[in-house]
Amino acid sequence: MRKAAVLFLAFSCCVCNAQVNENNDKVDQCSGSTGCFETCSLNCVTQSLGALGKTVTNMAEKVTHLETKLQKAENDVLELRSLIGGTPQVAFSAALRDSGSGNIGPFSTATPLKYKRVFSNTGNSYNPSTGIFTAVVKGMYFFRFSMFNNLDPVPNSVASLMKNGVRLTSVWDTTGSDANDMGSNAVVIALEVGDNVYVELPANRVLYDDAMNYNTFSGFLLFTT
Repeated sequence: MRKAAVLFLAFSCCVCNAQVNENNDKVDQCSGSTGCFETCSLNCVTQSLGALGKTVTNMAEKVTHLETKLQKAENDVLELRSLIGGTPQVAFSAALRDSGSGNIGPFSTATPLKYKRVFSNTGNSYNPSTGIFTAVVKGMYFFRFSMFNNLDPVPNSVASLMKNGVRLTSVWDTTGSDANDMGSNAVVIALEVGDNVYVELPANRVLYDDAMNYNTFSGFLLFTT
């Protein structure tokens, strides 16, 4: 920028000097006088500086205008991201059986239930092969599960919602002589990336399910944190 300004001033001075030489009257008046040339050069420099100042001012105004447009564009991008997927989308819902009917369990040890009929799995955080939801986004989540008791004369059904091996909440039906009972429970919890959530069937307990899909497991991200 400095080199360009110097060249611009030098060129302007040369033009001014040429214009003086072309004017015979001024040549005669200023012949042999260094003062006349110095005055002309000073005038040329003053004019050049004025023009350069206007150019710089115009460039500054253009830069300010571009910065304003850039800021608006960035705001538009943020708004579009929030509307079309900038915010992580995590949601799933699944039923226990994908075919058949009958009791599930009992098992000799507590076992995660594998909800095999997947209705939705946005974000692919739920694994139907293991029955485990794994958080890939840190945030607040909502989970709900339902349970249908076994159809034996004495109910023996329990299901628990677990987070990293720790029980959060449960549904029970282990007394009475009635059948076809259902229950459900839900939680809102904070998850870190890598946390696991699943429904567990305790040892020696059973559930019943068929094509009516009584037993479901669902969850979704409320917001990131």
